[in-house]
Amino acid sequence: MTLPSSTTPASPSPGAAATSMRRVAWATMIGTAIEWYDFFTYGIAAALVFNTLFFPVGTSPVVGTLLAFSTYAVGFAARPLGGIVFAHYGDKVGRKSMLVLSLLLMGGSTFCIGLLPGYPTWGVAAPLLLVFLRIVQGFGVGGEWGAAALMAVEHAPPNRRGFYGSWPQMGVPAGMLIANLAFLALSRPLGDEAFQSWGWRVPFLASAVLIVVGLVIRLRVSESPVFRTMKDEGRIERRPVIAVLRDQPKNVLRAAGMRFAENSTFYIHTTFVLTYGTTALTLDRDGLLMGVIISAALGLISLPVWGWASDRFGRRPVVLFGAALLAALSWPYFWALDSESLPIIYLVTIVCINVGNHAVYAPQPAYFAELFEPEVRYSGASIGSQAASVFAGGLSPLIATALLEVGGGYHLIAVYMTAMALITVCTALLSPDPYGKALERAKSPTPAGHSPRSTEPTTETTHG
Repeated sequence: MTLPSSTTPASPSPGAAATSMRRVAWATMIGTAIEWYDFFTYGIAAALVFNTLFFPVGTSPVVGTLLAFSTYAVGFAARPLGGIVFAHYGDKVGRKSMLVLSLLLMGGSTFCIGLLPGYPTWGVAAPLLLVFLRIVQGFGVGGEWGAAALMAVEHAPPNRRGFYGSWPQMGVPAGMLIANLAFLALSRPLGDEAFQSWGWRVPFLASAVLIVVGLVIRLRVSESPVFRTMKDEGRIERRPVIAVLRDQPKNVLRAAGMRFAENSTFYIHTTFVLTYGTTALTLDRDGLLMGVIISAALGLISLPVWGWASDRFGRRPVVLFGAALLAALSWPYFWALDSESLPIIYLVTIVCINVGNHAVYAPQPAYFAELFEPEVRYSGASIGSQAASVFAGGLSPLIATALLEVGGGYHLIAVYMTAMALITVCTALLSPDPYGKALERAKSPTPAGHSPRSTEPTTETTHG
């Protein structure tokens, strides 16, 4: 029976739909920026403060730095666990609720780090609690990415998924920009003694204010339309994590492999560089921070440009270009650092991050969403993405520090960066390009609680 016209839900007007899409885009970007601010605040402090504050005074500088970066890597190790747990509920309960929960976990743990006494006060309890809070941080950010990426992509028009999917990716340079500006604003006026004593805590404690801002923004967005349709049709997968590993394991590995180039080199370009420049070279810490800040600011432009490019030319060609460029720049990057010329360092850092890295990073939300069936999309995208973060991003500053000590120079680090980039090149060459495929795909009849064995997506007839 047809409903009376007065009760028939009206389709949103184009203007209303555009306004809603912009609200979702801003919510995913700003909320993600706050969470990555928390994550990068830890990374900067690990490079500048934690090696002496949370470890025995007698520890050598190199060993102290390795220990600090080890706690940094622990956060990455926790990300797959967060990705799995959040993905399970994100595919069962919804994307929006995971956005809110991840923000609370990240912000709360960051605030607590700002209150944590150092080793001279609490002894071994201090680094142990630091590791625990870092695990909570990693758990939260591991679940956050999948929710933000899918909210943006599943709300987007079919021919603009790459562009809108790049908005949550913009949260990374935005968070990095805010974190670096906060440390730069405090370190120079306070001086080393005051900064080491209490100044480093201010960016962590400021997370409390950012939590409130993020919650207000994220609570205003609506649930993903793809998930709402799936829920209305009773197509909720009971065990999405198991289902995606059983039915689409190759796509999980593809998602992981396509992250190696950008994830590993990014943390060398933005975190390890602070250690290399101030210990192996005679570069000023604030000068290096300024290079990272400039690259982060430009990332707010380059990421949506590369997202648009993936809508125009396809996901895979853009990823291949970026990964190949990162491999080619491995040695020139260190040549620029060894020149100790800040303009040259800034130029090569901008090219590495805003051209090479962001060309790989921007298309990922759309690329990964299009790879997976909707019933297991959060699980597949999150597990693949966060698994790579352990072996690529989480270990790269630690590996680079160890290679610098063993090799006595940057050559082994450059080989490592090239190898990471080539993993992504090979993965992309062996992967399909699902650009233009439907996100709300028809599910073939299967027993309740099981995903279809077929992973071939149907064509999106409204594309373009």
